[in-house]
Amino acid sequence: MRTIRALGLLGLLTLAGCATVSGPTQQQQAQSAQVMRLERQGQYAQAAQAYMQLAAQNAGSGSYFRLRAAEDWRQEGDLDNVQRALDGVTRGQLSANDQQRYDLLQAQLALKNGDTQRALSLTAAPVHHLPADLQQRTLELRAQALEAAGKPYQAARIRVQMDAQLQGLDQAQNEREIVRLLGSLGADALKQRRQTLADGSPMQTWIDQALHQLGAGMSNGALDANQPVGTVMPGQPQGQGYRNPGKVALLLPLTGSLARAATLIREGFFTAYFNDSVGGQHRPQVKVYDSGGTPAQSVAAYQQAVQDGAQQIIGPLTREDVAAVVGQASLPVPVLALNHPDTTRVPPPGVNEFGLLPETEGASVADHMLTQGLKRAYVVVSTEDFAQRAGQAFAREFTAQGGQIVGQLSLDPKTINVSQQLATIAPPAASARASTDKQAADAYNQRVAQLENGSGIFISMRPEQARLVMPQLRLAQMRQPVFATSHVYGGYDNPDADRDLDGVTFCDAPWLFDAQPGLPSRSAIANLLPATSASGARLFAFGMDAWSLTPYLDFLRSHPGSYVPGATGQLVEDDFGRIQRVLTWARFDNGLARPLSGSLDLGSPTDQTPSASVTPAAASH
Repeated sequence: MRTIRALGLLGLLTLAGCATVSGPTQQQQAQSAQVMRLERQGQYAQAAQAYMQLAAQNAGSGSYFRLRAAEDWRQEGDLDNVQRALDGVTRGQLSANDQQRYDLLQAQLALKNGDTQRALSLTAAPVHHLPADLQQRTLELRAQALEAAGKPYQAARIRVQMDAQLQGLDQAQNEREIVRLLGSLGADALKQRRQTLADGSPMQTWIDQALHQLGAGMSNGALDANQPVGTVMPGQPQGQGYRNPGKVALLLPLTGSLARAATLIREGFFTAYFNDSVGGQHRPQVKVYDSGGTPAQSVAAYQQAVQDGAQQIIGPLTREDVAAVVGQASLPVPVLALNHPDTTRVPPPGVNEFGLLPETEGASVADHMLTQGLKRAYVVVSTEDFAQRAGQAFAREFTAQGGQIVGQLSLDPKTINVSQQLATIAPPAASARASTDKQAADAYNQRVAQLENGSGIFISMRPEQARLVMPQLRLAQMRQPVFATSHVYGGYDNPDADRDLDGVTFCDAPWLFDAQPGLPSRSAIANLLPATSASGARLFAFGMDAWSLTPYLDFLRSHPGSYVPGATGQLVEDDFGRIQRVLTWARFDNGLARPLSGSLDLGSPTDQTPSASVTPAAASH
């Protein structure tokens, strides 16, 4: 794997300076220095051949040069030649550190050959006395050997131990491996492991991350929002937790296909910026940069902002652009990314991630249904990407919390009549109900009651499709309560068309219903910016939250349970720098979508108590 090779480079370039039992002469050191130039140029195969020639010419230092050759072939990934080079090495002729390098190469060969026990034995010694590069290589191979031995939890612990000493791409790779290893244990085993850990154990946060990736970590209550930030205390000039972020750069694609979306986000951002009463009159300077339409342009915009003296960068917007910016070897200025580039990767230090995710909504609906006592679910979603992702997140969360998926359909939004598809998951044929045979009718009704009792229907689709599907669900005798993602609501009142959606409960951004006090009125904004009168309101709300979060990022992470009362939801920061959203709940009644009372206050009474969980993001729009 990549991390091993990168970790070994420092040691490879400094190996010539290590003493050996039979050390090289000054002339041989000079010869080594010449070969090291090949190594610095990345020409490891050529360097290895040169070292093998030196080994043949200098029998007394043959082990030294052969070890160098083996290290270079390892850099090339050529383990067959590593074995050939090591065959001529006498371990006793090497210094202590060189003997450790020899053992590590032998451990890597043992793993290649399936000899797990030998690899474990060769990596079992304490590492604290070793140079940093050898410590990391030893731990890396130890983790691989433990995984090969069927001990993924122990392997993950080793990787957690080594993570703080890594940086850049090596650290990102290692963190993906931690989450993967823990995830392989399954949700139940991870939850049991977590209960045995002492408070503050570094494994807790990694187990939580793995549970989130499994769709099983959303309901543990660890991210409950219970204390709003920004409370102004007597004698304090600013609200609690507020930190002036200094000079701010906003990176958005002002040209190209995303320019309209970026405009809405930018307008929302500056609306919240000028509406910020907590920060007082000393607002930071904000400069907008065009992040263009490519990752390279986004990186260039970031670097220009850094050069211009920015102290906080917000953006860019697309997954690919965020991945390019946060994947740089150096991030001298912290970033609030407006997307999640990779749901399996923990954000690097100095990076927060914030996005509007269909996965968040799907998992939130699953939690909400479970709190209503609904343990059985029918899943009916569009074939569009957002709906598929929401449906998968719903199923993961619902089943992880003990629910059962009893029927599942994906419907093409272009198909008008879906009755035959619905019939495949619907209750028994309606003809049985009309039977004159009372026994058959009773049996039918009993069967329907069993199916309907404790069950609900989850849908994720656009309003146009939902208006067609809902009547056909009823015709198919599917009378269970229906829950949906925000996509079912067009963002504005349309009572004539939306009467077919009556009874559907869905999660959404509170600003669409003016359900979050302290924010600018949506109706007033819509008069000035008509695009916010429809679905564009969600992007505008997203932009408002991009500013509202910025002064509180440090405080949110250091004060679990604190939240920003945002336009897209109550905003909580998890242990990894991701911003999670607690959504509000609304329902269609007489064709109008209206919020359920108290639906933003966790634990407060409502006619349908909302979920108290905060759903982690998984992938982005």
